[in-house]
Amino acid sequence: MSQLSAEAKQIILSSIRDIPDFPKAGIVFKDISTLLNNPQALKTLMDHLEDRYSSYKLDYVAGIDARGFIFGSILADRLGVGFVPVRKKGKLPYTTVAEKYALEYGFDEIEIHIDAFEEKGAKVLLIDDLIATGGTAKAATKLINKVGANCVECCFIAELSFLNGKEGIESNVYSVLTFD
Repeated sequence: MSQLSAEAKQIILSSIRDIPDFPKAGIVFKDISTLLNNPQALKTLMDHLEDRYSSYKLDYVAGIDARGFIFGSILADRLGVGFVPVRKKGKLPYTTVAEKYALEYGFDEIEIHIDAFEEKGAKVLLIDDLIATGGTAKAATKLINKVGANCVECCFIAELSFLNGKEGIESNVYSVLTFD
């Protein structure tokens, strides 16, 4: 299992922009668009993820709508495995399975195609840009397992550890960067 070097961590960390008071006062938003448009930072991140997951013998990478699609599709290509989108309700064209999760005020729902994974027990890595409260990740992990695959790990580029989002996720969790 590959560990992120101090140099690589600094390259990635320095490419993420803080935006104070977004989307509301008191929140410091971690903007990854500056990581995506920085070729060195993106390559450093993807090299690390490829190195970490190359020994997992994955069958698929699943990415959460929408930023998980970016990292997930790049990683799936590098690993030579399929990519599966986990989308917001109503965005997938075929028969789906859905899972609700709690928001601060109310609920939301994500879906996956019922036949997203060709074989039962397929080894799947779930990836997204950020874990905060963990509601979406918990729902996505349940969906992957519900359609007969095995979510072997959840990977996040950044974790807001003070929100305890990884608690209750029924899979291993790996975060490239952790913000306290």
